[in-house]
Amino acid sequence: MKKENPIRDKSFAFAVRVVNTYKFLSTEHKEYVMSKQLLRSGTAVGALYREAEQAESKADFVHKMGIAQKECNETLYWLELLHATKYLETSMFDSLFSDAQELIRLLTAIIKSSKGITIVNG
Repeated sequence: MKKENPIRDKSFAFAVRVVNTYKFLSTEHKEYVMSKQLLRSGTAVGALYREAEQAESKADFVHKMGIAQKECNETLYWLELLHATKYLETSMFDSLFSDAQELIRLLTAIIKSSKGITIVNG
C-alpha cells in the first residue's frame, strides 16, 4: 500500500494544472513569456520537493524546501500578473492561486517543523 504524502501529491497535481494552464495560455491566447515563467516556477515546486526527499542532511532538506517555497511564491506572482492582464479568468485564477497558497502553507509548516520551530495557528 502506498504511503500517503500530501505535499508530494498536491505539488504533483498542481504541476499538472500548471502545465495545462500553460498549454491553454500558449494556444488560446498566444501568450508565451509570462506563461513560460508560470510553467517553470509552478512545476519546480514538486521537482524541488522530490529532490528534498533525497537530501543529504536535515540542513540540505530545509534548504531545498525553502527554494520550493520561493518558487511557489514566484508562481503566485505570475498568476496575479496573468490575471491582472486578463489572460486568466477569475475562476481559473482563484482556483490555482488557492492551491499555490495551500502549498506554501504546507511547505512553511514542513520547514518550521524541520527546524524545530513551534507553529502557532498554522
